[in-house]
Amino acid sequence: MFSYMGAGQRIVLTLWVGGLWSVGYMVAPMLFHTLDDRRLAGAIAGEMFSVLNYIGLVCGTLLLVSVIAGAARPWLRIWQIWVLAAMLLLTGIGEFILQPMMQALKAAAPQGFTPDSTAAARFGMLHGVSSTLFLATSLLGLVLVIFGLKTSKE
Repeated sequence: MFSYMGAGQRIVLTLWVGGLWSVGYMVAPMLFHTLDDRRLAGAIAGEMFSVLNYIGLVCGTLLLVSVIAGAARPWLRIWQIWVLAAMLLLTGIGEFILQPMMQALKAAAPQGFTPDSTAAARFGMLHGVSSTLFLATSLLGLVLVIFGLKTSKE
């Protein structure tokens, strides 16, 4: 049976997870493939990921509240809540911890990193952690798309 709550959840989930997959696995790689200036590609991709992170925080919070509100059983036993909470945590870590650290490194080297510098190595490590968190978030989102958010008796 059609449910407005379920339809709203599907739309919000599609916005968030679709954005993750579109930006992360299509748009950002295309920027680096088509633009000759890697710094410009990185700046554009960084802005897109930041916007996507805020969209994710809003969407994830709305989904979390709606799943808890519609729970037919104790909400701590609902696996979708834990998946959403993990996605929100990973998104928050990326946006509010890793991104500022990466921005600070870039600001300290306005002409770019020398390949063997400590700053380049640290940036690479932070970028790798950020990419891993993004991958985990996008895969968790895919799990929710596949199995859904329905936790209530409809």
